[in-house]
Amino acid sequence: MDIAHFIFGVFGNATALFLFLAPVITFKRILRNKSTEQFSGIPYVMTLLNNLLSAWYGLPFVSKNNILVSTINGTGAVIESFYVLIFFIYAPKKEKTKIFGLLMLVLAVFSGVVLVSLLALHGNTRKIFCGFAADIFSIIMYASPLSIMRMVIKTKSVEFMPFFLSLFVFLCGTSWFIFGLLGHDPFIAVPNGLGSALGTAQLILYFIYRKKGGQDKADPSANGSVEMGQEKRQEVNQKSTANGSRVGV
Repeated sequence: MDIAHFIFGVFGNATALFLFLAPVITFKRILRNKSTEQFSGIPYVMTLLNNLLSAWYGLPFVSKNNILVSTINGTGAVIESFYVLIFFIYAPKKEKTKIFGLLMLVLAVFSGVVLVSLLALHGNTRKIFCGFAADIFSIIMYASPLSIMRMVIKTKSVEFMPFFLSLFVFLCGTSWFIFGLLGHDPFIAVPNGLGSALGTAQLILYFIYRKKGGQDKADPSANGSVEMGQEKRQEVNQKSTANGSRVGV
C-alpha cells in the first residue's frame, strides 16, 4: 500500500509539472512581444495561492505522508511566481494595479492560514483547517474548465480544447485522487476526484466533437482569424492550466 501510494504521488508530480509548464508558450509570446496583449493574469495569481496552500498542507507538521504534495506544489508556486512577475512587468498600468492588488490579497490569505495554523491550532485540528483552506481554492480552480467545455458544446468544435492538455488534466486528477484514497486523506481525494471527473468529461467531449473542428479555418472573410484563433487557444490553455490543481491537492 505504501509503495502504491508513493508511485501514484510520483506520477502525480510528473503530470502536474506538465500542466504547470504548459503556459510557457504563452509567456514566450509575451516576452517576444513585450506585451501581455489580451491575456489575463488572474489565473496565474489564483493558481499561486492554490499552490501555496497545498504545499503548506503537505508539510509533515500539518499532514503526514503527503510530502509529495508539497514538492510539486512548491515547485508550482515557484513557476507561477515567475509567470506573475513576467505578467506584471509587461502588463498595462491598469492591469498591473489589478494584479498587484490581487497578489497582495493572495499573500494575505496565505499568511493568515499559516499564522492561524501555527499559533492557534494543533494536531488534527490544524490538518482540517489547512485542508479545508486548500480544498476551497482547489475546487474553484478545477471549476474553470467548465467554461471551456461549454464553448466546445456550443461551437461543436474542440479547436480551443487541446487533447493533450485534457489528457494530462485527467491523468493528474486521477493520480492525486488515487493518492488521496490510498493515504485515506479526503482533503486530497475529494478535489482531485472532481478534477478526474472533469478531465474525463473533457476527453469525452473531445472524442464526440473532434471531427467537427476547424470548419472555419479557411474562411477568408475573417481578417486575422488565424491569429485570433491562436490567441484564443492560448488564453483557453492558460485557463485550463491554472487548474493546477488545481494540480496537487
